[in-house]
Amino acid sequence: MGGGGPVGDLVLSSDPDGMPWGPRTPDDLTGRALAVARAAAAHRPDALIVACNTATVHALDAVRAELEPAIPVIGTVPAIKPAAAAGGRMAIWATPATTGSPYQRGLIRDFATGARVTEVPCPGLADAVEAADDAAVTAAVAAAAALTPADVTDVVLGCTHYELTGAPIRAALAARTGGADLVYYGSAEPVALQALRRLGVTAEPGLPRTGGLTVLHSGREAALPAAAFAYAEGRVLSGQGAPVG
Repeated sequence: MGGGGPVGDLVLSSDPDGMPWGPRTPDDLTGRALAVARAAAAHRPDALIVACNTATVHALDAVRAELEPAIPVIGTVPAIKPAAAAGGRMAIWATPATTGSPYQRGLIRDFATGARVTEVPCPGLADAVEAADDAAVTAAVAAAAALTPADVTDVVLGCTHYELTGAPIRAALAARTGGADLVYYGSAEPVALQALRRLGVTAEPGLPRTGGLTVLHSGREAALPAAAFAYAEGRVLSGQGAPVG
């Protein structure tokens, strides 16, 4: 990002008709993720980011099989590896569909051997963030915090929505842990950097806005939803805010 909006042309393809995704079966999730990816691919992007942990967990292989090598596909996975490297006591907050999934369990097995890991399902949190419903966010965060061990040291935010509501999460976990100085791990920055690497370009956050924004809702052209403007990131995408980061 730079200059109050996207530097390159962005296509944001989502599936409001099919939400929430969390309770869906893996096959259903894969089908809907493929539909979202196909809608974006029709705009001939240089790369496609599956900017959803749940979709990555269940559909990344299928999306890559269909679109690569013509379009590089970058997935979004919980930052379990860097969190485990810190050697602390880790909690992974994720959607119910991601929590306990073979994919997430595989990441834990491969990168967190010997670490104490607690998987924390967060039903309703992504939907509350999507709607910018503060009361629902507070309730969902409180429920997840109650499932988080009080002696946790590291927290993986295993859904891209959760990074938009970091302040309530930090407040709830501060109360849960007695004000412990926790370390939080998100996916947004590592995924953006990986996308740039796949494209062979470097990050230049000082560039002015030159790109446009196309929004697709279940394949239909649309505008950013009103709820997006509740977040600094949404205002940046619309060109109405200062750069985030």
